[in-house]
Amino acid sequence: MCVIVQARIGSTRLPGKVMKDILGKPMLIRVLERIKEMKTKDTLVVATTTSREDDIIVTTVREYDETIGIYRGSSHDVLDRYHKAAKKYEVDIIVRITSDDPLIDPKISDMVVEAFLENQCDYCCNNMRRTYPYGMDTEVFSVESLEKAWKEAHSADEREHVTPYMRKNPDKFKLLNVEHSTDLSRLRWTVDYEEDFEFVTKIYERLYSEERIFSMEDILDVLHKEPWLADINRIFR
Repeated sequence: MCVIVQARIGSTRLPGKVMKDILGKPMLIRVLERIKEMKTKDTLVVATTTSREDDIIVTTVREYDETIGIYRGSSHDVLDRYHKAAKKYEVDIIVRITSDDPLIDPKISDMVVEAFLENQCDYCCNNMRRTYPYGMDTEVFSVESLEKAWKEAHSADEREHVTPYMRKNPDKFKLLNVEHSTDLSRLRWTVDYEEDFEFVTKIYERLYSEERIFSMEDILDVLHKEPWLADINRIFR
């Protein structure tokens, strides 16, 4: 079970966001800290690009934890990047998480992995029909499914976003969506814009501790007490 986190400096909406500082550490490292708490993962890999501007990602990850794998590949064909990273590290099941989700809850990611294993599906996620906050996104798929998508997907969208080909072809892949008991899809916890980053920073200021990883429920508690926080990035929902 390998978690592959895609990360690059280039971003049209918020350039360099993965290196933006959250309480003294780059956002990418905050994402990795949380993923490392997953119980179901065996290995963790950061998949970045061969662009010189992404050298800083490689350096930052190595300084943080030398046991984290690194793969460098295509800037825009992210499906190819994932495929080659999976080949390099000889994995059979891939968990896809992106580097712009610094509030990712490892328990929720574990839940998606467990659903994938229990149902023996080809692809499992928690965002085909979204009921979790935007920013809790976890996708799990077999290397066979990745291989098939890599061979058959042709559109720019399918190549850039890795999994659309799987999601659009239920006749070729056994799909499963994990849903929350309450619809929380109105909540935006990912980072695409400066306002998103401001929101995330305020959550970290209230909840971060070196002793434990705060959960989705912890964030919901904060928003219950300070509902105005959710207005910071409301415009982008």
